[in-house]
Amino acid sequence: MPEPQRDEATVSAGGDSLVRLPHGVSVRELVTHVDDRGSVCELLDARWPNGREPMVYAYTFTVRPGYIKGWGIHRHHEDRYALLYGEMELHLYDDREDSPTHHQLSKVVLSEYRRRLVNIPPGIWHLDRNIGPKDAVVVNFPTKPYDHANPDKYRLPPNNDYIPIRFPEARGG
Repeated sequence: MPEPQRDEATVSAGGDSLVRLPHGVSVRELVTHVDDRGSVCELLDARWPNGREPMVYAYTFTVRPGYIKGWGIHRHHEDRYALLYGEMELHLYDDREDSPTHHQLSKVVLSEYRRRLVNIPPGIWHLDRNIGPKDAVVVNFPTKPYDHANPDKYRLPPNNDYIPIRFPEARGG
């Protein structure tokens, strides 16, 4: 029998993530309040530290089960993701030459059972991978509106020679 490998710790005893994120990426827990009438979850507040840029544009997108969207990068604006339903891995790759986490690869798991707001600065490649049995539904509050004539969006295929991770089983791109 081969020697079994011990799991690496991913959270502290207090439940805090031990994943090192690229410099400038922030994650804020989003509390869902439930009562007999239903629920409410605040998604973005300008008073939060990661809400410092004004809200200028919002849209929602989905990722189907077993599918991937990405890699994508923005040069001039920040994405602010809040997952509403489903389960998704958000993979991050820091491509900023002047960053202390340059070429660092990280992963944040987003779930309807633990809603969070993730800020993704310009210069961070990101890929969305649905890991659940239903559509992942995400709201994005980017810091600049989409420019249809000159999109601030650049893409690489999920499996490429630049970013050191592979998704051989996933569909999409």
